Amino acid sequence: MSIKPLVLAPQPEDAHRGGLYTAGRFSSLDGQGRSRPLADWRGQVALIVNTASACGFTPQFAGLQQLWQRYRGQGLVVIGYPCNQFGGQDPGSQAEIESFCSLNYGVDFPMMAKVEVKGAGADPLFKWLTAEAPGVLGTEFIKWNFTKFLVGRDGQVLGRYGPQARPQSLVADIEAALARPEPVVPA
Repeated sequence: MSIKPLVLAPQPEDAHRGGLYTAGRFSSLDGQGRSRPLADWRGQVALIVNTASACGFTPQFAGLQQLWQRYRGQGLVVIGYPCNQFGGQDPGSQAEIESFCSLNYGVDFPMMAKVEVKGAGADPLFKWLTAEAPGVLGTEFIKWNFTKFLVGRDGQVLGRYGPQARPQSLVADIEAALARPEPVVPA
């Protein structure tokens, strides 16, 4: 399988650029409603996760926080994207979600504003992630909360992990991604 570079908010002129790293085109709203370009984390390894605060997998917040604490000094950023599409398991406001995560799991990694991750209203980032790293049998949609995507320093999707994959099980892949040198991006 060929891995393509992270192309943020694809533009028609980018369709045939091949290996060009074009970070900075996807932006997400942060928890305060401000636009936050993913280019802010250029050169870092990103673990992007759709989350929910009332799900059977919610205790994974603790493992995600442990990964963040252990590896952020080496260049890992964990980014949570609350989603209410699966059984209505994240119905709260942004403030309620962030308070819950902080009080119950000590979460201080970046939590973005609530998004949709599947269907016609899916956030462009998640449309791109699922196209780059299809799930079981090539499905491009996310089936449940706590699907995780590992994105390398060069913006390439390195892996997709289902909800049942505990954060600790990603350690070897995270360490391998962190061991790769930061790419040289042409000026």
